[in-house]
Amino acid sequence: MLILTSLGVKAQETKIQWMEFSDAIEACKQHPKKIFIDVYTAWCGWCKRMDKETFSNEVIARYMNEHYYAVKFNAERMDTIAFAGYTFVNTPRTDGRRGTHQLAAALLNGEMSYPSYVVMNEEMKVIQAIHGYQPANDFEPMLHYFAEDAFKTTEWQKFMETFKSEFSEL
Repeated sequence: MLILTSLGVKAQETKIQWMEFSDAIEACKQHPKKIFIDVYTAWCGWCKRMDKETFSNEVIARYMNEHYYAVKFNAERMDTIAFAGYTFVNTPRTDGRRGTHQLAAALLNGEMSYPSYVVMNEEMKVIQAIHGYQPANDFEPMLHYFAEDAFKTTEWQKFMETFKSEFSEL
């Protein structure tokens, strides 16, 4: 999207290039990189705040687009998804409440809270599920930690001691 600056010059606004889950899986097969999944619901206020404040941040969007296939996944969606030899559906509840999609439950290991995020490796295996709202300055190091494979060799606290934020360069 083009935006006008105060000088009348057009600048490019960076937004996360969200994909469907199946498209991210296919893209990963062709050009491997990690998959980031935002598991949300339509009624979740903190999910909407993540969209408005964190996911709309240009530093976050630029990094996500470069290092991840980004997926928006409504945990209450009603379609059927085939993945990893399984078929996942949303089984309606008998008490009148909204059902949860089986893939969302599998990705989050049954810990259903929103917003939640799942990071998958290039082999499409879950590395980590993270729960809760994250402001952009807290979210940024997490993206780097997984994208750079630091999680394989470095404890989070050690990683944070040396992490250099792009926000400090602005």
